[in-house]
Amino acid sequence: MLTGIEEVDWASLGHAYGPADDVPALLRGLASADPAERETALDGMYGAVHHQGDVYDSTLACIPFLIELVADPTVQDRGGIVELLTSIGGIELDDDEELDEFDPDDEEFIPAANYAMAAAAIAAGSDVFLGLVGDPDREVRLAAPCALASLHPEPARVLTLLRERLTVERDTEVRLALVAAVGRIALRHASLRSETVEWLGWLARAAQDPGLRLASLAQLARCAPNEIPDDIVRWVTELLEEIRTAALRDGRGSGSRGGSGDALLDDPRDGGGFAGGGCPGADGGWPGVPTLAGQVREFLEEHAAGRPAPWTEELLRTLHAALDDRVDDRIALILAQLRSPDRWQRSDAIWLCGGLIRVWRGRYEEIVRLVGAQLHDPEPRLREAATSFLERLFELGGPAADSLVIRLAGDPALHGASRDGAGGLVGRSVRDGALLALARAGDTRAVPLLARALEEPDVRRELLYAMDGLGPAAAGLAPLLRRRLAEVELDDGLFDRAAPLLYALAAVRGAQALPEVLRVLRGAPEHRRDWVREAALRTLAAFGPAARKAVPELRGLLNADSAAVSSAAARALWAAEGDQGDVLPALERWLRPGSSAPEWCCAALALGAIGPAAAGSADALRSGLASRDLWVRVRSAAALWRVSGRADEALPVLLAAWEENRHARVDIAECLAEMGPAASEAQLTILTELTRRGRHNAREGGSGSHDIHQDEKLLTLCRAALARMERGAF
Repeated sequence: MLTGIEEVDWASLGHAYGPADDVPALLRGLASADPAERETALDGMYGAVHHQGDVYDSTLACIPFLIELVADPTVQDRGGIVELLTSIGGIELDDDEELDEFDPDDEEFIPAANYAMAAAAIAAGSDVFLGLVGDPDREVRLAAPCALASLHPEPARVLTLLRERLTVERDTEVRLALVAAVGRIALRHASLRSETVEWLGWLARAAQDPGLRLASLAQLARCAPNEIPDDIVRWVTELLEEIRTAALRDGRGSGSRGGSGDALLDDPRDGGGFAGGGCPGADGGWPGVPTLAGQVREFLEEHAAGRPAPWTEELLRTLHAALDDRVDDRIALILAQLRSPDRWQRSDAIWLCGGLIRVWRGRYEEIVRLVGAQLHDPEPRLREAATSFLERLFELGGPAADSLVIRLAGDPALHGASRDGAGGLVGRSVRDGALLALARAGDTRAVPLLARALEEPDVRRELLYAMDGLGPAAAGLAPLLRRRLAEVELDDGLFDRAAPLLYALAAVRGAQALPEVLRVLRGAPEHRRDWVREAALRTLAAFGPAARKAVPELRGLLNADSAAVSSAAARALWAAEGDQGDVLPALERWLRPGSSAPEWCCAALALGAIGPAAAGSADALRSGLASRDLWVRVRSAAALWRVSGRADEALPVLLAAWEENRHARVDIAECLAEMGPAASEAQLTILTELTRRGRHNAREGGSGSHDIHQDEKLLTLCRAALARMERGAF
């Protein structure tokens, strides 16, 4: 085994952490009889040799040895090695965008050719995977279909093999992997798509196992989204109910190891059957090795614990991805799941609607109400999922407010009682999440609960930042916030501890805390001093004339070296005494050639906040309209409108920026709403935005906690702008 491994000059090769002279030990570890050593070796391969998907010269050198290990039936845990090879060889660099990501000037540059060579090397040895579809090791059979679909150079041959294997395979999850692999082939090879789609449609109707029918339907939708049946919601809902009923009947669930056979896999046309799927996770019984791979596996096992058919979650994700912008169908499907007696279906629905609502606009009131109802379920993980979802909704969380209040009212942690392990939420973090969701929804019933939370030693910072949506009702929180700010030590951790409190005091207009705010402003340590000062100055600006006693400090900071501090001081000074005499020159010094974009933007924002009283700065702002920096143009145009009322100068700049950068649209829409009839030229732009189905800030591969809120704010501002424009037309 591993013949020739010593003949490779590993020390001359490299991986993520330097010379690859440790790779032979990793390869031998993969073949070890010790389970812990095997897992440690696999973790090392992913951590160094295939770090974050990279392919190094040492990765290429490993490929023949990895294929040799996969081919040896005496090697245990070969499923993990198959998955490793699939990952190494499955990176496709087909377009310029991906190739551009590889910068040859980067010291850690990896030639794009490495990925192509890896794919070619594994494809050359990929016949080894053909024999693995019937391997006695279940984990190998789980991994082999994905490897074949991704790496084998003869897709038609693989397709036939997968269909044939489906007629004899008896393990439910392996069969789903076979179906998913077929779908992958159809997507990658257009010449095979038509017959594959036809076969998937047949299997979705003919198979006896509802899980297999659901998998086929999901892959059918993925491969042929234009052929998704109109009754997809009813079809999927019925299949989920069949799966649930079968689980109850079997006492273990149709997704357990070694699922029942299926007598309807004989295709009347060619005697075959196929499917396709992902590469499911590992079986239980692994050693408790402290590796990243082990931690991921443990998380997945914990997530699946107690679920009769955990694989339905991935099938539904595939289906939702295929449905894409069919928002009404996706909402209807999620609603059906949220009404299911199966709490795991309801849990899956929550995670699925999280992905839906952050990408697509729609009518989510009933979804939110039903998610709120899950807060009363006895299953802790379901309550936690519901809370996590509701936290990000802000104003859209209103329909769940009653459920949040009821749940919080029953939490002993908010009432000084001891926890009994069943009656309250799962830990304080989940309690805080429910309270955060209620506060972000703008429900004033959160105020007394926030007051109780402020009495605790530690307060979740997001709760403090959520107070700006509660309006005058939150004014009573000012004394508690003042006391907490007075207790903050003036050390290097000042910003992290004081900034949320300062923000909250500004939100509730807690001007009685002026002495405490001044204490922070004056006592800011050198570490992050400008950050602390800016936060304190923003709070003083919110206090307005009530901050007159701070005027000496404000005047002293007008000439600060930091534009952020200087501009914040100018804004606070204007709010305190309304005299622009010293304020405008202090701001205009940042509107000169040589100022950076952030400096210019700070000053422009402050001038815009001052409004018509800063009309004398209009000429300085005009010079920013032609800047190469988009944000300088946007801030200058908005400020110019606010100080001069010259929509004819500002509007063309704002509309051009609207098209250039979608992330500027909230700021621009706010300005358009102020302009009203003067912005009538923007009416078509506003109407187009309001008819868009996708959120303006949706992005691939992630989201921010405020993304939904920002998009809903954009819609609100667009409606306000349109209403003012229409009123001005009559």
